Amino acid sequence: MSAVANPATVAECLRMGAGFSQGDRNWIVEQFGTLDARLAAFHADATELEVSVKDREARGQKVTLECWIAGRQKIVTTSNEEDLRAALNDARDDLRRRLNDAKTRQEPRHNKHVREMGQPAPEQAGDPDPERADAETA
Repeated sequence: MSAVANPATVAECLRMGAGFSQGDRNWIVEQFGTLDARLAAFHADATELEVSVKDREARGQKVTLECWIAGRQKIVTTSNEEDLRAALNDARDDLRRRLNDAKTRQEPRHNKHVREMGQPAPEQAGDPDPERADAETA
C-alpha cells in the first residue's frame, strides 16, 4: 500500500448529521477512533464521513454512518441498537468490515507473486530496437 501525503482521520472527515449536535462530536470521534487506521489509506480531502440518528434515544432509534471515498461507491452502515453508544459502535464496526472487504476485492487474488511484489511497472512506450519487437511477435 502506498503512503498517503494527507491521510484521512475520523476527526478530520466526520460531519454530524440529523440527531447529533456539535457537542456530541468529540465523544463520537473518540468512539470511532479505531477507524483511523483503516481510513489512513485514503486522502483526507477525498474522504467524508457522516453520522446521523433517527428517533434518538427512543425505542426503534436508527443510527446511520455514511462514508464517501473518491473513486469508490458510497458505503452506508446502520444500527438499530437501543443504546446509542452500542449503536454507534455497531455502525463503526460494520463500516470497518466493509472497508476491509472493499480493499480485499481490489487486491489480486490468483497471482501470489503480484500480491507480494506489487503490480509490474508499465513498459516503456517505444522499444529502442524495433527489429527485436518484430522478431518477438513473429
